[in-house]
Amino acid sequence: MTTRARLALALLAVLSPGTGHAACREVTHDRQAHIVCEVTAGQDVRLFLNGPDGALLGSFGRIDAMLAAEGRKLAFAMNAGMYHRDRRPVGLFIENGQQIAPLVTAAGPGNFGMRPNGVFCIRNDGRFTIQESRAWAEAAQGCRYATQSGPMLVIDGALHPRFLPDSASRYVRNGVGVSADGTRAMFAMSRGRVSFHEFARLFRDGLGLAQALYFDGNISRLYAPDLGRNDFGFPMGPVVGLVTE
Repeated sequence: MTTRARLALALLAVLSPGTGHAACREVTHDRQAHIVCEVTAGQDVRLFLNGPDGALLGSFGRIDAMLAAEGRKLAFAMNAGMYHRDRRPVGLFIENGQQIAPLVTAAGPGNFGMRPNGVFCIRNDGRFTIQESRAWAEAAQGCRYATQSGPMLVIDGALHPRFLPDSASRYVRNGVGVSADGTRAMFAMSRGRVSFHEFARLFRDGLGLAQALYFDGNISRLYAPDLGRNDFGFPMGPVVGLVTE
């Protein structure tokens, strides 16, 4: 077993979640600090955009208040995809089986349009996938929840071809990676400013994941009460979170 594989297995053991909650931990990779939260298939992981009245949720507090009516609460959450000024998702968004926004496969400006971009899907069977957007369109895979974002960070074990090791573009960034069997999803947010190349290597080399997707940077926010994190700011668009009783 290689040194990289041993480190990845040791890290996964530390991060292995207990039943009903996300295991959120501080992780250091290549001298960069991150928070990583892991969930497993079968847990109640959801994407959020609008409340029952159709109004934008936009904050962890409003999501928690909505869940309180079900006798539930957020265990962990973060922003989960890019959005327009009015907080509408830029690309595909599926919430509880209903498509709210369509898939976008054309190249475009900004990080979202830096193809290949991709789709994070919470399947109807509870497993997780990340696929390149055009591949997702061809697969016709049933997703209970899905969000499109970009760029892909890791594609079949390779870093996105446009990432530069010496890039000067550095932001607080967040994203998600999934295990090969789809039973685990690992959400990460950098503590400080990192490049795309550094952030992608966290997922591939630090967490041992062959598929990972960028959510956003600069506006990245995290709710991890076990770590005392409840980030505030302007209203968000799509949010992903783990729901518990």
